[in-house]
Amino acid sequence: MADERNFRLKVITPERVFYDGDVNMVEFNTTEGEIGVYKGHVPMTVIINPGILTISESGRTRNAALHAGFAEILQDKVTILAEVIEWPGEIDRQRAEAAKARAEERLHTKTPETDILRAETALQRAIARISVLK
Repeated sequence: MADERNFRLKVITPERVFYDGDVNMVEFNTTEGEIGVYKGHVPMTVIINPGILTISESGRTRNAALHAGFAEILQDKVTILAEVIEWPGEIDRQRAEAAKARAEERLHTKTPETDILRAETALQRAIARISVLK
């Protein structure tokens, strides 16, 4: 029997449907801060910031590294259009650690040519990847 507290979550990337199922709650970062969504949430559209997507479903929680995108939140459905999203098993820890070190170095030794926003975003993405592995 379906849980009346559940709503539909669909996460889509340019390459695949990453997730499509019923969930109790979903949490992720937006440009306005972290958001948690339950069934019946006020409808809105938000811009996603890099971080961890937490999916609560049928007594278990799953995490993924969510890098950027948009989310449409309706009372009974959330659709996330993600540029990149990865399950922990899809992440190469060494590569993520190296990306984190490069971004930190760019921010530490910034020059007039340094794209600060790009370096900060790269750092957020690397931190999300590493955090989801823990």
